[in-house]
Amino acid sequence: MVAACTVFGAAAQILIKIGMSPGHFVPSLVGLATDVPLIAGYALYGVFTLAMVLALREGELSMLYPIIALTYVWVTLASYWLLHDTPNLYKNLGIITIVVGVAVLGGGGRKK
Repeated sequence: MVAACTVFGAAAQILIKIGMSPGHFVPSLVGLATDVPLIAGYALYGVFTLAMVLALREGELSMLYPIIALTYVWVTLASYWLLHDTPNLYKNLGIITIVVGVAVLGGGGRKK
């Protein structure tokens, strides 16, 4: 469930970015209320939050919360692909560091 949450969180951030982009966003209350990507992004954040509440009820916080860091990985990869952001060495090293960190933390979880 938490892995799916990371995808929801990343999709929400990409949609919000698209919704607030120059040329797309109309700076007015009507523009804000009718901005479909922006509204969809915030709705996905709502789904993300509800799913996290459910996951945190049963899971170990020290194990689940680092998995949320994968959201940064998905956002970066999606921004390369969808928003045509420029990859660089530091971004890619950051992604690798996050993935390795999550894998190390995942290996040390409490066995039930």
